[in-house]
Amino acid sequence: MGLEVVHFVRRFHMAIGVADVAATIVDYSKRLGCEPAVIVEGQYAMWQTATLNFSIRLDPVAPGTLRHIGWEDPAVNEVSMERDINGLQWERFSAELQLAEIRSIWPISSISS
Repeated sequence: MGLEVVHFVRRFHMAIGVADVAATIVDYSKRLGCEPAVIVEGQYAMWQTATLNFSIRLDPVAPGTLRHIGWEDPAVNEVSMERDINGLQWERFSAELQLAEIRSIWPISSISS
């Protein structure tokens, strides 16, 4: 009788505000070595690597600021958000829950992946 080991791949998540989504996509795609998995023209982009879920969102008032951090975790059934001792917002979500949130904010027709 063997013990079954299940490996869940969690990705660290970081979200920042940017002044120019298109220019940031060009720059960060080079830095990350891949194209975004999701682009909402002029508003949002999200990259997924083996270890990182990284998103940008238009924020002309506070570009370059950290919006939140957390984990993309396939074992999660609902989004959770909490603030740490330093006031940083931590989120925990699955890829499916993240995509559902993106689709609730922007019409499906404006999302390309």
